[in-house]
Amino acid sequence: MRQRLRQLFVIGLALSLLGVGVPAWSEDDPKSCNDLLAGDTPAYVVCTWMATPEEAADIARFWLGNDGENLKDSGPMGPITVDCTQPGNECVVDGEGDGEPRGEGDPDVDGAEDGGTPECQNGEECYADPHEISAAEKAAAQQTPAGQAAQAAAQTSMRLWIETELADDYKAGNLAEAAKKIAALAAAQPGVVGIRFTSQLGYNQTFATADELDKFVAETTAALRGLMPGKKLAAHTVVPVFGCGANDACKAEIAKKYPLLDPDRIGGWLAKGSIDQLALDSGHLATEYATWKIDATEARRNQSIQVRARAWDAYAQIAAEDASFAGAQLTAEQATKAITDRIAAPLQDDAAETVTLWTRWQNDQGQVSRVYGEKWAANATWDQLKKLDSVRARLATVYDPANPEVDVATDLKNLSEVFGQVYLHAA
Repeated sequence: MRQRLRQLFVIGLALSLLGVGVPAWSEDDPKSCNDLLAGDTPAYVVCTWMATPEEAADIARFWLGNDGENLKDSGPMGPITVDCTQPGNECVVDGEGDGEPRGEGDPDVDGAEDGGTPECQNGEECYADPHEISAAEKAAAQQTPAGQAAQAAAQTSMRLWIETELADDYKAGNLAEAAKKIAALAAAQPGVVGIRFTSQLGYNQTFATADELDKFVAETTAALRGLMPGKKLAAHTVVPVFGCGANDACKAEIAKKYPLLDPDRIGGWLAKGSIDQLALDSGHLATEYATWKIDATEARRNQSIQVRARAWDAYAQIAAEDASFAGAQLTAEQATKAITDRIAAPLQDDAAETVTLWTRWQNDQGQVSRVYGEKWAANATWDQLKKLDSVRARLATVYDPANPEVDVATDLKNLSEVFGQVYLHAA
């Protein structure tokens, strides 16, 4: 019985909110709107007007008549005040101040505090948010070669990333300063996607232990995210053990050779959300596994299988990176084969969402390797790459404005004919 009463109460409450009530009046009630109900409506459901159409019209005329005079005259209600002199009213008299109202700019009570104005010396700022990038810092970043190159890149159709190396600054104890400098560059140019903050992570000799590597990733990404909320963070590395596939002897030897490049550790950075994009280099795939008779094609396929099996793309965007195009003088047929193996295969295998190609780099002896011809002269490789319109958005390159082929504007314009994204190097 109690449950039944509760159901009726809930039904009655819901109906009342809709303007429909339970019967408590006669059928001749002038506020009845039962005639609007469907013929199969249960008898216990009735309809009543909160205001009949005639009453609603009268209410509207009252407020809207004479150009809304009554609505204008109603105005806000005055403040509630208490007259402390009237009998029965008790007012607190032992609080701070003298109880008298004051307008903005009026002098305060003698001896009162000044509202917390900080005590600064010689007009200097008393506090500065370490995560705030000032307008002056942005303006200074725009005047650097990288800042001017970023402005030129923004005029092309390419998405823009800033690429730098913060590992050395971290080791030198200058992470905060270096991170703010690079963040200012990213903030100065609207449309920057994010920052690639390191390359060859764990592969070079910068870090000696896994703990150092983990601390670098954790502290650097935390610093950059504090300075650039909403921007993406990218890193470049290699995972040599992936190329071994199921060959246990290969995996054991490669893991011993590259102890810092443990895929579980790298996967942990992705799972924690530290890195939004991870580029995996393919430069080692051609020669690293010769001992076990694993050629470049098989090694690349093994890597693709491992990336998919670990679902790394569920945590971050995976990119394949290749520098081998630059410097190779290929015929049109050879270029087509290289594109099939190094660009199409990773994309078709669903092991990478993008492919990054190095189009120009310079070794320690000053020798320059290019994908295109010198001073942008045509060649077979570049001609074949220009045909990849359907995957242009998935192709990226790295560009160093400090070492242009011709000049920054010309170089970026030519690169935009092949690539949908560019990593702009900033020292």
